[in-house]
Amino acid sequence: MHRPMEGVRILEVAQFTFVPAAGAVLADWGADIVKVEHAEKGDAQRGLVRVLGYDTANSSFAPIMEGPNRGKRSVGLALERAESRPVLKELVRGSDVFLTNFLPAARRKLGITLEDIRAINPDIIYVSGSGFGTEGPDTDKGGYDATAFWARGGSAFGTTPREAERVSFMPAGAYGDNIGGMTIAGGIAAALYGRASTGETSEIDVSLLAVGAWATQFTVNMALARGEAMPAQSIDRRSQSAANPLSGNYRTSDGRWIQLSMLQAGHYWPEFCRAIGHDELIGDERFATDELLTTNHNQAIDILAGVIGEHPLEHWRAALKDIRGQWAVVQDSWELGTDEALTANGRIAEFVDAEGKTQKLVANPVKFDNAAVQMSRAPGFAEHTDEVLHELGFDDEQLIALKIAGAIT
Repeated sequence: MHRPMEGVRILEVAQFTFVPAAGAVLADWGADIVKVEHAEKGDAQRGLVRVLGYDTANSSFAPIMEGPNRGKRSVGLALERAESRPVLKELVRGSDVFLTNFLPAARRKLGITLEDIRAINPDIIYVSGSGFGTEGPDTDKGGYDATAFWARGGSAFGTTPREAERVSFMPAGAYGDNIGGMTIAGGIAAALYGRASTGETSEIDVSLLAVGAWATQFTVNMALARGEAMPAQSIDRRSQSAANPLSGNYRTSDGRWIQLSMLQAGHYWPEFCRAIGHDELIGDERFATDELLTTNHNQAIDILAGVIGEHPLEHWRAALKDIRGQWAVVQDSWELGTDEALTANGRIAEFVDAEGKTQKLVANPVKFDNAAVQMSRAPGFAEHTDEVLHELGFDDEQLIALKIAGAIT
């Protein structure tokens, strides 16, 4: 059962990445996702041509749309027009899940609140992705991942050294959105299981702020236990190593970085010293025991920094390849996209785009039954309106009338 969501119909009234990313994951898992887009404007994200300074489109292939929308069908529907209501009702009646990230005021205006949707389909699972949750003072406020997840959610503070002159920014576009989308997908899977087991439906909300707090929970929990904020990190690598020379990052001679994470330093010290070609450090009296290695960690760090800084990254890839201790290269986006482990496990998946060209995208991280992900491209704007409405029982004359009324595209 490598596509466990086959047979599940999800109606998505959402845009940008946060909630649509959940639909993409569920599409990877086999669900039929019908994406409702504004009848004239479409998903607002289709208009973004530059994100974080990068061009987002390459011909008809736009990763910013393909990533969170692959495998879906698009319907252009003017929810603000009364003529579209019969279409919406049929879509809701035939769906297991209603998925949205519209703000409460917009949902009330468009008639897609929980009460509106449940009046049509009492058993539907209603899911909202929000900035700050469905309760509290900020329930009506919008939020992007840069604000709700990254800044307010603690990651910006946690990744900014106290000596920095500016706050660090997210390492990738839609960083928190994609993490949040995966969280929503898991919540939907749990709700579907619960409904199948008990017959009771669910209302789900996942906020970017809550996802941010979950991601940074270690320091949040520590702060709550201490009764005060945890201090900002120092840019000094000695502070980052936590008195462990085998837990931290080191720069190679060609300006690359390797990250060590050997939490039991004394256990791995002999093997690591042999791997870097300095057996003499094994018997060095300064590092002879765990206690001494901890006490003299600054000296050990200086020695390792000097040794690692003598050779380029490829030298260390080969030297450290087979050691038991945990380490990794600090990879760039191309290296990650071509990573052998990701490729071998099918987490970089191929599909054919609208022009018939083979493209690649990062697959969702969950692998079922060691099977490859079956991925198809993102839909063009309103590409499947006629197809989906025909499935709902609308004939050609009704489609023409709806188009003339401006209710569908």
